[in-house]
Order: sequence, then structure tokens, then C-alpha cells
Amino acid sequence: MMDKLIERFPAQLAESLEIGEAATITAPEKTINKIYVAGLGGSGIGGDFVAEMVADECKVPYLVGKGYGIPAYVDENTLAIISSYSGNTEETLSAFDQIEKTGAKVICIASGGKVIARAKEAGYDYILVPGDWPSPRACLGFSLVQQIFVLQKLGFITSAISSQIKTAIDVIKYDQDDIKKEALAIAKKLYGKTAVIYTTDRMESVAMRLRQQINENAKLLCWHNVIPEMNHNELVGWKADRQDVAVLYMRNKDDHKRNATRIDINKEIISKLSASVTEVHSKGQSLPEKMLYLVNLGDWVSWFMSEMHGVDSIEVDVIDYLKGELAKV
Repeated sequence: MMDKLIERFPAQLAESLEIGEAATITAPEKTINKIYVAGLGGSGIGGDFVAEMVADECKVPYLVGKGYGIPAYVDENTLAIISSYSGNTEETLSAFDQIEKTGAKVICIASGGKVIARAKEAGYDYILVPGDWPSPRACLGFSLVQQIFVLQKLGFITSAISSQIKTAIDVIKYDQDDIKKEALAIAKKLYGKTAVIYTTDRMESVAMRLRQQINENAKLLCWHNVIPEMNHNELVGWKADRQDVAVLYMRNKDDHKRNATRIDINKEIISKLSASVTEVHSKGQSLPEKMLYLVNLGDWVSWFMSEMHGVDSIEVDVIDYLKGELAKV
């Protein structure tokens, strides 16, 4: 099942673009000086991707919150995006309650549930995404693309990024067979090991996405970090031999020159201490193209790992148990 959802990623992006183009977003009544996204899991990480994609263009801070509360800076001059694929995420609804009291401009993105019901009742702008996907983590495209269109329609960014997402669809579709082959090779390198994912600071969301996909699809622990930050702390942790660990670097041809050099030196150090060091290079010209290419490749890596370990990539019984126990309190 999950492999079919991963195969549909380019189609999901295309459908998301159509939904975003057709969405109606009204201008805020007050000046917006910051944007705050409330969302968790597959819905929250969409905000992380957008924050990195728009960093060179959006003139106001784009901030993501992943908890029950909201920071004190959320106020009437804030554009607040409520992102929950199901529309019923407990923490997001709690944040929604608090955001409403601030007078912020509210826009909701969900497939239904309480989020959309509340948006309709209160007269907030909302974007309704398809609700027939069985796994929220497979719906990154819906969350990410709608946030891009909210920014575009309100004039915070131009149409460049949505155009680059269109191009990314072609890049992914054209290379799909090669993506699967490379993903399988990477999964074999990571098999039986704890995966460690490194990339540069501009693409942390990509590494975070792969970590979360390995967690949920393959039912395995792993960790990620970014360069140059990890060179100021985590690198010192690479002191003893760790044959239980396999490292993956996610790279781009236009990484900052100093970061590219740092990665080369890092590889030299870590390859002597880990079971393996593998690197994968993105394809595409723009940042969105590279990020979405690596997302699709990483999703396939996580699925191949689930197959190798003989686990159901869709199943999240422990999260269902947690929710059930929380409901009793």
C-alpha cells in the first residue's frame, strides 16, 4: 500500500497545484509581520519545508509550532495557518483555540474534521484537501503546496516556487526508475544498522522527513543532523568504532563551498568509525526541485527498508495506542 502512495507523489503534487490555484484567500485587515504554522507530524513538516523554500524571498519570519501551546509573539499582526490533514489533531486544535484569542488572520488547511468545521463556523479562509489518503505522512504535497499558495496569493512570495514545484513533478516522473534503483541500493547499505542522516542547514526538512519515514515506515530508530552545526558538537561524538551505524549524506551540487568541504572532511573521519558512509545527490535546478526529488527518493528508501525488515509500512499501532490512552484521561 505505502509503495502505491509513494508512486502517487508526483500526481499528488499536480493535484495540489490545481487545488492551490483554485483556492480563495482574502487579504488580511491588518499588516502581517510574521507567519505562524500550527501543525504536527506529516502536516507540521510541510511548514518546515516551506520555511526553507521561501527563506530567500519571504520578507517576514515563517515559523512553525508543533505543540499544544503558542508563543507570545502570535498576535493580531500574525498570519496563522492551521495545518492538520485529518482536521482532528489534538495538539493543533489546542493551538487553534489560543490563536483565535489573539486576533490573528487564520487560514485552515485540512481534509475535513473539526478544523474545517470551525473554519466554516467562524468564517475563516480554508483550503480543503482530499481526504481519501490512508496515511497522513503520505500527504506532504497537500500541506506543503497549499502553504505556498497562501503566501503567493497574499503577496509574500511570487509564483516562482509554485512553478518550480511543477518542474519538480517532471524531474521525479522522468527519473522514477533510477530513483527506485538508488533507493534500494541505499536501503541495503542501511539494513541492520542505525541510520544517521546528514545534510546542510538549508535542507534540514529533507533529512527530518527521511528520519520520520524510517521511524514510521520501517519501524526503526535513527537520527539526523545538519552541517555546519554538527561540526561544532556531534562530530566530537564520533570517537569510538560504531559498526552498528550507517551514515547517509544528502548533497546538492550547489551546496555552500565551505559546507561541501566540511562534508568531504566529515566523510573521511566518519568512514573510519562507521559501518558505511553513502552519499546521494539531488537532481533539479531550483531548491524545491532538489528537495522534492530527495523526498521521493527518501520515501522509497524507507519503504524498501520496511520490506527488508518484514514490517507493515502503513501500521502505526503504537500511535493508535497512545491516542487511545490519552482519550481515557
